[in-house]
Amino acid sequence: MAVRRLRVDGVLQGIGIAVGLLALVGGFVLLAVQYRPYSVPTDSMAPTVHPGDTVLAHPVKGSQVGRGDIIVFSDPVWGTSAMVKRVIGVGGDTVACCDSAGRTTVNGKPVTESYVNTSSSSAVLLGDKPFSAKVPAGRLFLMGDNRSVSLDSRSHLEITEGTIPESEVKARVEGTVWPLSTARTIGRTSAFDAVPGPAATAHGPLPELEWTIIGGAALVLLSAAAGTVVAQLRKRSAKRGRSS
Repeated sequence: MAVRRLRVDGVLQGIGIAVGLLALVGGFVLLAVQYRPYSVPTDSMAPTVHPGDTVLAHPVKGSQVGRGDIIVFSDPVWGTSAMVKRVIGVGGDTVACCDSAGRTTVNGKPVTESYVNTSSSSAVLLGDKPFSAKVPAGRLFLMGDNRSVSLDSRSHLEITEGTIPESEVKARVEGTVWPLSTARTIGRTSAFDAVPGPAATAHGPLPELEWTIIGGAALVLLSAAAGTVVAQLRKRSAKRGRSS
């Protein structure tokens, strides 16, 4: 019976470790396939993304994003490196600043953006420089969450209303991975849902992949620990049997 129990214990431990490793490795492989890392050098998206953060972004086409999505893009007019901003307006929209409460409006509808950095006064943050921009078809109007310092579409209004072509979009940001102390998923915002048209899009499987990786690692550790505990208990039982 002892030999049989040993075999059953060993088989169960092996299955646990194998399943855990499969989930762990498979999760990392799918994460590498589905997402790309990008480093954020400035504080223009704080507090959502801080300077020095590495974000995970799901590759998408510009035609697949909507208002409220955070995107990685590159545009020669804005600079040579990849940048991270939030989509505020899509083709056909009129984006303006601001209503009496200091909120940006899209097609005349004020948008309450809870993620915007409010450390500065609303007058400096949003109401200091009024503007109105009509977004051409196939282009996007972008702003940073740290409105008082972000160099975004508002800084390029003289060139195609400050917009970028959809073709310059590389990916949609869905989480941060580094530093580990701030690693988290960044959920879809509902701020623009009341504005008719393409609001923020559904995100990819990042949360599920994270839990798969964490669960796989936990299963490996628990299976290994359980095997060690069982082995120690069996040794103690054998010693007591010999002593009696």
